Amino acid sequence: MPQELVLASASPFRKLLLENAGVEFAAQAADIDERAVEAPLLEGNVGPEDTALVLAEAKALDVSEKRPSALVIGSDQTLSLGDEVFHKPADMEAARRHLLKLSGRTHQLNSAVVIVRDGETLWRHVATASLTMRQLDPGFIGRYLSKAGDRALSSVGAYQLEGIGIQLFERIEGDYFTIIGLPMLPLLGALRDMEAIDG
Repeated sequence: MPQELVLASASPFRKLLLENAGVEFAAQAADIDERAVEAPLLEGNVGPEDTALVLAEAKALDVSEKRPSALVIGSDQTLSLGDEVFHKPADMEAARRHLLKLSGRTHQLNSAVVIVRDGETLWRHVATASLTMRQLDPGFIGRYLSKAGDRALSSVGAYQLEGIGIQLFERIEGDYFTIIGLPMLPLLGALRDMEAIDG
């Protein structure tokens, strides 16, 4: 009997990645306070990769409580610039500040994914991509945010590479799936190993 797969996310981007790969799954958003989970990690100087893993695991464990025996996929992404960890901008002014800070510099996207069943973590993985923004003129940032609209607020870096956000960059190192927020190749490999998908 096939195992039920549940994606512990409301992200349309993560759902689309799994759908495009032909994976059958249900989606159920986790009900956790991410900032509350993250607060002790920041105080304890936990790195951005481990922070992403802890958040991904917290989401998966929350949904696992409501979906017994299902394989639950949790994922999270952090954006780090040196020691600073960024969160989704609350408004356009915060998005503008994000982009001014990232302008001309290289930042990391750390994408974590975990698989949990019945409250037990079976597998975990984190992948990192490095992205270098070109030097951005403040006027261009304003015009970019005007075009991007509210989509700029749905991403931690105030951009989507699959849209006009690609215009912000001069160099990208890392795979597309890591950047979107779900490292697909390692995840599909783990699901095949667990005989949760056809292999």
